[in-house]
Amino acid sequence: METTKKLYDNDAYATDFTAKVVSCEKKKKKSGTVYEVVLDKTLFFPEEGGQSADLGTINGIQVLDVQIKKDVITHTLGQAVAVGDSVEGKVDWTHRFYNMQQHTGEHIVSGLVHRHFGYDNVGFHLSDQVVTMDFNGPLSEEQIAMIEQEANEVIIKNVEVQVLYPSQEELKTLEYRSKIEIDGQVRIINIPGCDTCACCATHVRRTGEIGMLKVIQSQNYKGGMRIFILCGFRALNDYREKFTSVQKISNLLSVRQEEVFDATEKLKNNLQETKQALADTKKEFMNYKIAALKKESKNVCLFEADLEADVMRSTVNTLVEKFEGFCGIFTGNDSQGYRYIIGSKTEDARKIGNLLKEKFSARGGGKPEMIQGSLTAAMPEIEKVFEEA
Repeated sequence: METTKKLYDNDAYATDFTAKVVSCEKKKKKSGTVYEVVLDKTLFFPEEGGQSADLGTINGIQVLDVQIKKDVITHTLGQAVAVGDSVEGKVDWTHRFYNMQQHTGEHIVSGLVHRHFGYDNVGFHLSDQVVTMDFNGPLSEEQIAMIEQEANEVIIKNVEVQVLYPSQEELKTLEYRSKIEIDGQVRIINIPGCDTCACCATHVRRTGEIGMLKVIQSQNYKGGMRIFILCGFRALNDYREKFTSVQKISNLLSVRQEEVFDATEKLKNNLQETKQALADTKKEFMNYKIAALKKESKNVCLFEADLEADVMRSTVNTLVEKFEGFCGIFTGNDSQGYRYIIGSKTEDARKIGNLLKEKFSARGGGKPEMIQGSLTAAMPEIEKVFEEA
């Protein structure tokens, strides 16, 4: 099959085109029946080089996916089109332009990181939510902030984004970034003073069209650094969502927006103190319940609706010091089930654990001194196991 003519190479801003249907193959997928359509030419950029595919329609039919293999571009549709017919294609401009903003922004960041620190971009993914770049070296928070600042300065300067097709002779003397060996004509994206890189994707004409660039996250990754960015309208939408969240928290806590962090941290500390005080109260309450147990008892078990794990462990530790047999604490209720911890200083706690598994299909395990798990059963039935153990 002849290769598909890539109209987007000549004009990334064009959205409407007419093409001839070369083939249309019916395919069955998990989601249902689809049709893989090849045209003689297309404006639809396929999923390639880490970038998501264009969206849009062909003859009014939604394009579900666009893939490329050996320079043949396949469009996945939900309906068939006739081979040999002329069809009208329309690219979703908003999605295309957002991707153009992100991809050009990625070039700027990757170029600046390479120029300042010598690191290569060894991984790139442009989804509809975020752009990630993997660099083969570490970056500090201060260094990332510097790159972000310089990237936005490049955007403000409104530098021309050049698309070059150098000859093989010119390539020999041209320094450019490329992650793979490329056969045939190499397409170069050049942002003067910032980056020169082999790339097949769509980009804005001038950096000012990116609008803004924001690093939203960074993390150590495989000995290097993964950076997450958003550009242009996606960065604006992200800011709107976060601003709305901060505004709501500000109103909820009755503080100014710039005081939200301090107020939230104070609330967290107060909550931790309250939880600790409640846990101490529960421990004291459980000690009262333990004191009320008959001293001559051998196997004992206590039930409480809501206990934290550390309170349960504390209770069992107190019980095993006072009673010789199996000592258990169960928290929950008959209908939704119980979590339990059982211990003993003289018996193998796994023995009663096995009885609970046999009778109630309990889950859990542990060591001879202490086990823990969960089960669903009525309180009297559990108490009977302890009485007969």
